[in-house]
Amino acid sequence: MSGLGELDRPGTPTGPARDRTGSRRPESAVDSAGPGKPESAVDRARPGKPEAVFDSTGPGKPESATGRAASTPRRGAVDPVKALMHRHRELCERAVDPLEIAAGLEAHGITDRTAARFRHRDVFSLAEEMYARVSRDGDTPLPAPPAAPRVRADWVLLTLLPGALCAAAIAAVHLTHGRSRLFATAAGALAVALALHAALRRGPLSRTDTDRPGPRPGAASGRTTPWTVWLVAYSLLGNGLLDNALAGGPDTLPTGTADGSWPLTAAPVLALALACAPAAWTAHLLTARARRKLAASRGLEDFAAAVRPLLLGVFALFLGALATLLTLSGTALGEPAGYAQALTLGALLFLARLLTAHGFTYAPAVVLTAAATVEAAALATVFASRLPGVGFLATPVETLVTTWGADSVPTLTCGAAALALLVHTTRKLTRASAHAPPEPTR
Repeated sequence: MSGLGELDRPGTPTGPARDRTGSRRPESAVDSAGPGKPESAVDRARPGKPEAVFDSTGPGKPESATGRAASTPRRGAVDPVKALMHRHRELCERAVDPLEIAAGLEAHGITDRTAARFRHRDVFSLAEEMYARVSRDGDTPLPAPPAAPRVRADWVLLTLLPGALCAAAIAAVHLTHGRSRLFATAAGALAVALALHAALRRGPLSRTDTDRPGPRPGAASGRTTPWTVWLVAYSLLGNGLLDNALAGGPDTLPTGTADGSWPLTAAPVLALALACAPAAWTAHLLTARARRKLAASRGLEDFAAAVRPLLLGVFALFLGALATLLTLSGTALGEPAGYAQALTLGALLFLARLLTAHGFTYAPAVVLTAAATVEAAALATVFASRLPGVGFLATPVETLVTTWGADSVPTLTCGAAALALLVHTTRKLTRASAHAPPEPTR
């Protein structure tokens, strides 16, 4: 009885009810409903209370910590997508559709395998979630869709300048003699080089133009200028030098004409200088159409399938324009047009510049270097074969020239290099990241 008295005495703590075996019995809703008692399960379930115990685990069962954690979305440091959005905040804020975010992620090296770490099947699915959460996680309103690049008068005039100066320089060479012709040649070559340099710094063929869509404005640049100069110079003087070398010469310097002992073939060079304008126009066409398809596509694969025929069509359009200019140049100068050599060289230079303009500089530098090296090696083996005991070195080049002519060496060299660049171009310039607007620099 004393024990019962102690239990009934005010101020004495009461323990949980026990059953006959002495084990602890769960507290019932009625036992805990008295004054001063903890809030009962019934009270917690009444309307107006912030939380009810009747959840998905079943009536009357308390919600577990695991259930609460599973129902709470991951945010902050434990949310990998939120961390990725913070890392690419500017990209997410200025994106006008999920494809633009996917293109930016692809440009930063995020692949479908990387997207699987964020519990998404591909990059586009991950970009859709990031795009959907921008308005919720950020306060910056979405910008207007990027406008198509405009045709500006400055780069239009600059692309016409190399052809005009080259025509003037060739005319000056044909109208002068002796030392005056040498000065005219040097001045004309310098003027054309400066005009070409200026044309490549503006417009669709430039890597620094703000309207161009290249994704990597700070990409490491390859050195292509020396090899480009060599390839163009070979098209001007190389065939005549090779013929003279196989015949035991040359005995004199070039006279600057097509009928001299060391002939100068100016028609291909003039056509290539004039082709700077159609190259810029076709590159502009590719940029404008690719940007439209970027906005209309529903996935990365759809965009690649739509851009590939556009890229090949632009390439064919440039070759058609170059062939027309070769015909006009050969007729005006009274020289053979040299279609095979000039078309393969023009294709190589156009593809190399197209890749460079979109930020892919490594492959053009490698391919142009290889092509220039092969042409130089062909000449070097002919001169080296004059040494005693190594006459066999000139046999491959001599056989090639005897069978197909001196222009077969640059034609095969530039043709193989252009084909390799074309395959590389169809892989790189069909990616959405190659045509996405550049991220603003900080």
